[in-house]
Amino acid sequence: MKTKAKTQAVTSRTGQWKAHIWLYIMIIPGVLYMLIFNYLPMGGLAMAFQDFSPYNGDSAISAIINSPFVGFDIFKKFLTGPDFWSLLKNTLSISIASLIFYFPAPIILALLLNEVKNMAFKRVTQTMVYIPHFISFVIVAALTTQLFSTTDGIVYHFLTMIFGKNAPDIMSDPNLFVPMIIGQNMWKETGYGTIIFLAALSGVDVQLYEAADMDGANRWQKMWHVTLPAIRSTIVIMLILKVGQILNTGYEQIYLMQNSMNRAASDVFDTYIYTKGVVNGNYSLATAAGMFKSVVSMVMVIGANKLAKVFGESGFY
Repeated sequence: MKTKAKTQAVTSRTGQWKAHIWLYIMIIPGVLYMLIFNYLPMGGLAMAFQDFSPYNGDSAISAIINSPFVGFDIFKKFLTGPDFWSLLKNTLSISIASLIFYFPAPIILALLLNEVKNMAFKRVTQTMVYIPHFISFVIVAALTTQLFSTTDGIVYHFLTMIFGKNAPDIMSDPNLFVPMIIGQNMWKETGYGTIIFLAALSGVDVQLYEAADMDGANRWQKMWHVTLPAIRSTIVIMLILKVGQILNTGYEQIYLMQNSMNRAASDVFDTYIYTKGVVNGNYSLATAAGMFKSVVSMVMVIGANKLAKVFGESGFY
């Protein structure tokens, strides 16, 4: 009997493999991509614990093997360096401002779009707010420069008409760098960010709205007491992911908008890693900084997830 049961189990598993063989074949490219470009490069994390030099071997692997091990000295150098606290301050300034102003924007827009009854107008509006997501930050940076240029910028010219000689120079003023970055993100990503919330809204039980109508609730009350609680789990999951990215400000956008005048506010961990690693060739220090970011992000995700569960939410896992 046992032999027969085992044979049936093996046959069942074999049948499942055969039934889904093409699905397994289709995921092979994705798995290979993950292995080659995500997992194999993690071997380079060893450089964070070495006095690495590319000249210590004929290849990258041999250079890593032959570079001397220095323990946590590189991390100590990074954490006690003169740039660490300013990098942390600038990074957190952008991330916290993004959490406060940008994170709620897609939720609010999704709620507003959900209230639109004219489907034609709704589709056109969705298309218009999705388009900026597909514009690269290179173009966004060029548009921002053209609009706010002190020589021929249309917006700057308008500001001079209002403030005169005291018109703010958004491109050069360090105090305005964070608002500029948040403004770009909100313009570019708010519309696209509504997709996941609109999907969550489509799953709200219609009977809840009907019950609210019977109780005499208006649109605002239904939104506050029915819609938001129904998508609360989605909001919590997205918030946990956002908290995990608190040290990731995005290299490309910051680097494109950075200049010598606003560098005091625009130097963040991502630009520091690029400068130290790619420009200066200090691979060990750049790897240590990147690993520090990753560890902090992991701790933040785990902490935010546990905190969500404490307050009775489902959490991320």
